[in-house]
Amino acid sequence: MIWIRCLAYAWASPYTLLGLAIGLALRGQVRLVAGVLEIQGPGVAWLLVRLPVRAAAMTLGHTVLGQNRRQLERTRRHERVHVAQFERWGVLMGPAYLLASLYQPLRGRHYYRDNPFEVEAYAVEMKPLKKDDTEQTNNRVR
Repeated sequence: MIWIRCLAYAWASPYTLLGLAIGLALRGQVRLVAGVLEIQGPGVAWLLVRLPVRAAAMTLGHTVLGQNRRQLERTRRHERVHVAQFERWGVLMGPAYLLASLYQPLRGRHYYRDNPFEVEAYAVEMKPLKKDDTEQTNNRVR
């Protein structure tokens, strides 16, 4: 169902373009890994360590900004969960993520660790890899 994949890319495209613009503005090196743009470099690292939660990587649509190639590889499973979330939520992902973060302290929880989007990503990241998952995690680089 190629048209569903096309719709998923279109639905997430405003964030993908934002991530690409940020990565290029910070002079990041871009590579395509299994349909996702991975951007890394010193400028990107400078930004990520200054976020409210210091990040090794951050996903915007089908773009993942990473401090360096090693961090992109290390966080790939986690960040691909966020890519799928952007595909589901599309343009609503930013507001939904922000609202989920703002709601957590009202429940006596941590704004980042208890955000349902992060809980889902960390759950997948922590699951043991199956043989099929290993092949998908080591996705082809173009």
